[in-house]
Amino acid sequence: MKPTVIILFLLTALNLNAQHVLKGHVTDHKGEPLPGANVYLEGTYDGAITDAKGDFSFETTAKGEQVLVITFLSFEDVMQKITVENYTSQNFKLRESVNTLDAVVISAGTFSAGDNSKVTALNALDIVTTAGSAGNIIAALQTLPGTQTVGEDGRLFVRGGEANETQTYVDGIRVAQPYGSTTNNLPTRGRFSPFLFKGMTFSTGGYSAEYGEALSSVLLLNTIEEPDQEQTNISLMTVGLGLGNTQKWGKNSLSFNMSYINLQPYQWVVPQNIDWNKPVQSLSGETVYRHKFNSGMLKIYAAFDYSDFDINQEDINEPNPVRVALTNNNFYLNTSYKGSLGNYWTIQTGLSYGYGHNDIRPAGNKVDNAENSSHMKLKLSKKFSNRFQLSFGTDYFLTDFTEDYSEPTGFVYNSGYNNSIAATYAEADIFFSKKLALKAGVRGSYSDVLGKSVVEPRASLAYKAGKKGQFSLAYGDFHQTPNADYLKYYKNFEYEKTSHYILNYLYNGEGKMFRAEAYYKDYSSLVKYDSEMPMYNSLYNSNGSGYAQGIDLMWRDSKSIKNLDYWVSYSFIDTERDYKNYENKVTPSYVAKHNFSLVTKYWVNSLRSQLGVTYSFNSGRPYDNPNDTEFMSGLTKSYNSLSVSWAWLLSQQKILYFSVSNVMGSKNVFGYDYANNPDVNGQFARQAVVQPADRFFFVGFFWTISDDKKSNQLDNL
Repeated sequence: MKPTVIILFLLTALNLNAQHVLKGHVTDHKGEPLPGANVYLEGTYDGAITDAKGDFSFETTAKGEQVLVITFLSFEDVMQKITVENYTSQNFKLRESVNTLDAVVISAGTFSAGDNSKVTALNALDIVTTAGSAGNIIAALQTLPGTQTVGEDGRLFVRGGEANETQTYVDGIRVAQPYGSTTNNLPTRGRFSPFLFKGMTFSTGGYSAEYGEALSSVLLLNTIEEPDQEQTNISLMTVGLGLGNTQKWGKNSLSFNMSYINLQPYQWVVPQNIDWNKPVQSLSGETVYRHKFNSGMLKIYAAFDYSDFDINQEDINEPNPVRVALTNNNFYLNTSYKGSLGNYWTIQTGLSYGYGHNDIRPAGNKVDNAENSSHMKLKLSKKFSNRFQLSFGTDYFLTDFTEDYSEPTGFVYNSGYNNSIAATYAEADIFFSKKLALKAGVRGSYSDVLGKSVVEPRASLAYKAGKKGQFSLAYGDFHQTPNADYLKYYKNFEYEKTSHYILNYLYNGEGKMFRAEAYYKDYSSLVKYDSEMPMYNSLYNSNGSGYAQGIDLMWRDSKSIKNLDYWVSYSFIDTERDYKNYENKVTPSYVAKHNFSLVTKYWVNSLRSQLGVTYSFNSGRPYDNPNDTEFMSGLTKSYNSLSVSWAWLLSQQKILYFSVSNVMGSKNVFGYDYANNPDVNGQFARQAVVQPADRFFFVGFFWTISDDKKSNQLDNL
């Protein structure tokens, strides 16, 4: 080989393996050097670690266009295209990551629970281990600030709003009939058992544009994504029986829960304040089928509930008790899918159908009503970066309500309504930094029965103040169509409206949490009528108005005392309304100005037991006394209730559970019913509205059979 050729070959080889030196300087967003940052060329082994001054330097044989990657814990990655031959030393500034555990979260008006929650006020276990709740999710939520204990009703009343101002969702799909049916002054329960639910979000105001048709609150219940194992749960209780089972195969799983309740044996032993002809009997069940796709999860949830009872109710205006019988049938079906579409797009969609039928026999009259409802939902989300995410979607609600009323005299009246509501919304999550975040959105909806549309702007801003504390602000407009009690008789209403203004402070330390929130709500276009109760011949309008303002406080500590977990909540509310048949603007009869709860749970290791104590206090509630000239001038005595529970772990999978509600037997009064006419002295006689029983005793045996031989139902007690 000629020397010239050899030289050219060697030069070519040297050129192919030529080394290029890449240098640079890495700092944080404040310009401070970041030592220890990882710098490399994507797809190669060429790279270096920044030194104490934030400088890096390394050699590479790579050529042409490459991607230079810089990573550092708690900071966003930098990926920059370069041309190796033309590269010159550069300065790189990294931004703090907004996906760290200590990053700011939007918390105004929202309590969350579940494994994925960064801000947890109550976890899934708390929802059902609260003494006095008797496994009722709604009763446990009533220990949170912002709620009212309305003992004669049993539903959720939030920040001056009525119970129908709260909407309930399962896996993002609305439940039109979330409570069991009942009659006047007899409390109801939520339809859902805690057995199938893992996560919960309870918003007392200022909630996302994703949700509508709720003036005060939304309750979001999320079923378990994937069960850990196959198991069977057996329950033997003083009020009935329960059975649950979970099966898994491949990418599928199926869970069901059934219960039979019969209060008659219990009421033979424990005296009641109500004269029962037939105590409550019910048969209910729930099931969830799940199928996991490679990029998403399909769930099918179904629930049914049958109940009936027959009672004699004292009536101040009748010489003899009034007999009332009620039979209710309810069915709810919910299908939902949530998954990824690729390229940072996600989809959430679903469909629900609900059917509720009531057969009521009050004082020989007959009321037969039925509601068919459905909800169709589509939501798309796109994550453009760690700092910006956009969500948008649409909802379609359908309601068909009919009611037939008849009297033995031959009088018959048929009423009802059909309504469809179409809504669309868009909302953006913007993280300016790990300390400052904004959620802003807008929702628009149109009601067919009202023939009107509304636009609702909403926004929440959160600022991290230190490692464990943050402030949040929220504003939003919220609308709701009047409920069935009015729409079945009259259609020409306006949308009922409220505006929320919320200031929140949250401290979330290890095992300790403090939450303080001030709010103001402005109500307008509320329903008014001119009769004692809504009637077919009442005169209606939308001229009602009102306000609610107050402060909610909560402290939780599971760290200071070994084996003790407790929380304390206090609410002050000032609210007035001029609505329904009110003579002027006053505090509604279901509102107590001061509300206090103390919940404690203590594990006694030597006894293998968990002891629970719950104390609730509410100041007096207003009522209208016709013997006084001033409207709604009366005030009941304060409400007091002390409840205790004991869960004894007989063995790893067997539990004996005892619970007593209102153990002191406090004679709580929720208001008064007055005679329609005065007596010979010109005074109107009255009758107190009281609890169905002074105390409620519960004993249950709970047995779990599972593969690991360790699981038990303590989570469900």
